[in-house]
Amino acid sequence: MTARPDVVRHPAPLLEELWKLPAFFRRDFLVMWSYRLAFFVDWANLIAQVVIFSLVGRLVDPRLLPSFGGTSTSYVEFVVTGIAVASFLQIALGRVVNAIREEQLMGTLESLLVTPTSPLTIQLGSVMYDLAYVPLRTVLFLVAVSVLFGARLEAGGLIPVMVILLVFIPVVWGLGMVAAAAVLTFRRGAGALGFVVMVLMIGSNTYFPIDILPEWARSMAALNPISIAVEGTRAALLGGEGWGAVWPTIRLLLPMAGSSLLIGVGALRFALRRERRRGTLGLY
Repeated sequence: MTARPDVVRHPAPLLEELWKLPAFFRRDFLVMWSYRLAFFVDWANLIAQVVIFSLVGRLVDPRLLPSFGGTSTSYVEFVVTGIAVASFLQIALGRVVNAIREEQLMGTLESLLVTPTSPLTIQLGSVMYDLAYVPLRTVLFLVAVSVLFGARLEAGGLIPVMVILLVFIPVVWGLGMVAAAAVLTFRRGAGALGFVVMVLMIGSNTYFPIDILPEWARSMAALNPISIAVEGTRAALLGGEGWGAVWPTIRLLLPMAGSSLLIGVGALRFALRRERRRGTLGLY
């Protein structure tokens, strides 16, 4: 039998879901651009952090700082690479959580979920803009600091750093989905997210070398994904290792990325099913 000409052949479900992602990107870009002041204030805050740490750096003995690739580093160079990864984490994590929270506050979460759209597509679509903007923002920040403050950063390390950040994204995304599940369940779970981020920051080498931590904390810092991402970033940008810093970092981050993503997806789906069953999905 030949197919009827009036029958519409629909694309595969996966393609249908993928075609929705550009709409999410366009929406978030337009929302961001409608609040231009917040965009510029974000950059001003970032530069202000560097100014503060450059002043603090005058109090730090350079001999206490680690060297990378046999090259000594200043405190500004040390902390700027840490800030780049830390701000990447904070923004990306906050946006993943706020994607659900804002839909709740606007009253559009239930309407969005009753459409034939997978919850995973909604979550991915809600961070599509950030997946493009946050890594670009990180690289532009490093370039700006190099120009404005004279930080000696290897230009050849920028693309390897982008690769490290791309592998780091699933780690952040998984944590964000766990936090989003907590917001759906407890309504005010965002405060716990800030505490977790603070613990991860303190237990990493973002603002100070991990050598000054107690022995037990140093062992835990070695398993901290922030420490791993920061160390790979510094090896590429300060040590001049380039792609040589990428592969060891990726080998350590990949298992964490997969585990974080699986736990996050499971937690979010469980929270959505629970709130739908209770009829409290739209409450905030």
